[in-house]
Amino acid sequence: MEPVIIVLIILVVLVFIALIKTIQVIPQASASIVERFGRYTRTLNAGLNIVVPFIDTIRNRIDLREQVVPFPPQPVITQDNLVVNIDTVIYYQVTDARAATYEVASYIQAIEQLTVTTLRNIIGGMDLERTLTSREEINAALRGVLDEATGKWGIRVNRVELKAIEPPTSIQDSMEKQMRADRDKRAAILTAEGTRQAAILTAEGEKQSQILRAEGEAKAAALRAEGEAQAVRTVFEAIHAGDPDQKLLSYQYLQMLPKIAEGDANKLWIVPSEIGDALKGLSGAMGNLGGFGGGSGNGGSPGIPSQATERREKPTID
Repeated sequence: MEPVIIVLIILVVLVFIALIKTIQVIPQASASIVERFGRYTRTLNAGLNIVVPFIDTIRNRIDLREQVVPFPPQPVITQDNLVVNIDTVIYYQVTDARAATYEVASYIQAIEQLTVTTLRNIIGGMDLERTLTSREEINAALRGVLDEATGKWGIRVNRVELKAIEPPTSIQDSMEKQMRADRDKRAAILTAEGTRQAAILTAEGEKQSQILRAEGEAKAAALRAEGEAQAVRTVFEAIHAGDPDQKLLSYQYLQMLPKIAEGDANKLWIVPSEIGDALKGLSGAMGNLGGFGGGSGNGGSPGIPSQATERREKPTID
């Protein structure tokens, strides 16, 4: 009985192993290659799959998700014979698990070497300045070449990015000096432009201030002249409204003579010829007042001489 039990145990173990090899569960976004006696049979997709145990062999499992592979810096010579180090990052995805397995031995290494050679060809036709400013152009050209070459490998290159472009140290120092000089130049230009604009605004402000001041003075002079004219007009109307006689006018005229003679510079002043008529009228008026008050016998006032002593030059007749 014991040999029978041992045989049964062996059969159970073999059946269990066969079941394990028969049922294959493939994760999502993955694929497996099945070979039968060393020859490709089919591709197992995600989910539960049945294979023939001990006959079908699972060769490898391939990830179908998009992969990101950074490549180390590669020295590249530009058109103007300068060596720059360029870091690249490749975004690719396996679209055909069979082609990725049988068309190329190692698609990662193949993509890396293809990227290096293509990058050298592209950068070799550009100078340093264009290389530093044409990242999008380089990315597009590199992606086009890689996508075309890797299509038969079952690989699709989605994006190619230049992570860094490092020129030689001497070139970096020269570029920094040039950038510093450009910044200083722009700062000097902006300072000069600001000074010029400030001077223009100051001159415009002074001009506007002088214009406004002149307009204010003109308006003030006009208002002052208008006020004086109004005052003269009022005095003139008041005099005419009072209807003054010749005697009052003569008296007012005599009161104004001392004011005319004021000042050290008034060494010579001219008495109009009409002053005689005014003095005659005033003398007559004072004589009449003297008659009432018991004046002197010559008909004049005691305090006023009958003949006024005049110091005058010969009247000037225009």
